[in-house]
Amino acid sequence: MVKLHIKKGDESQFLYDTTVEQPIDELLKDIVAIHNGRLKVQRICAEMEELANHGITLPPNMQGLTEEQVEELKLKDEWAEKCVPQGGVRENKDPIGRRNGQAPNEKMAEMMKKTAKEAKDMISKKKVEANVYVTQATVKEALDILQGAVMIVYPMNLPPHENVRLELENNEDLTGTQASNEVLEEENTSIWFSGKEMLRGKQLKDFIGKNEKTKIVAKIQKRGLGAPGREPVVSEDEQKKMMAYYYKKQEEFKKLEAESEDAYLDSPWADSNQLKRQFHGMNNIKWGPR
Repeated sequence: MVKLHIKKGDESQFLYDTTVEQPIDELLKDIVAIHNGRLKVQRICAEMEELANHGITLPPNMQGLTEEQVEELKLKDEWAEKCVPQGGVRENKDPIGRRNGQAPNEKMAEMMKKTAKEAKDMISKKKVEANVYVTQATVKEALDILQGAVMIVYPMNLPPHENVRLELENNEDLTGTQASNEVLEEENTSIWFSGKEMLRGKQLKDFIGKNEKTKIVAKIQKRGLGAPGREPVVSEDEQKKMMAYYYKKQEEFKKLEAESEDAYLDSPWADSNQLKRQFHGMNNIKWGPR
């Protein structure tokens, strides 16, 4: 099987397992789905940690308002009574006024945070170093455990405006957010290998050959941006090791050079008493028993 080390820019994303016979169209579809799925898991995990700390999201017309403003406008969070976390409420006010401050109890909150960490680990970039593949099944499993944790703490479900629920139901609106720049659209995504774009309508073997036991670095990006930067000849870690090695050698050369400046003093021609000893026949005298 062919191993693809998928990168976006200079950052590793995940390892992908395929065959040389796979069409580029199918390859792109699968890789984009995994990439976007990983981003979704990360977004949900971030929101779940906030949910565990500060409770459900306030209705959009109440977010960011002070208690005085809420009273003055006579606004009420109708979902606060409907969406009470299992096991009781722990008061923890949201400093930015986005959530209602009725957080789950410590046990439930810890379970949600633990689940979020487990899900993030499943799709982490560190899987590349561990030589572990990430697939759509991996992403789905991560989403399933996140949804399971939410249903345990909030069996009545979350409010329809809660970002965690919107993400899990694929109703999220990322318009105008930084996250929207990271999400890729399949039809507007290109994949590159060795400075060349792998064109749609062809198979993977048209670009990497027919050897199934091949490992390559492939980069994904939005179409129209030109060829991505080439991979460095040596890795960052190797470069650091080389710099440390040459620095050590340089220091050794400096030390040898400093020592060589005084080394001539030990030479016979630099001895001021050499001629005197020669006249007295005292050269090459050895001390000690015969």
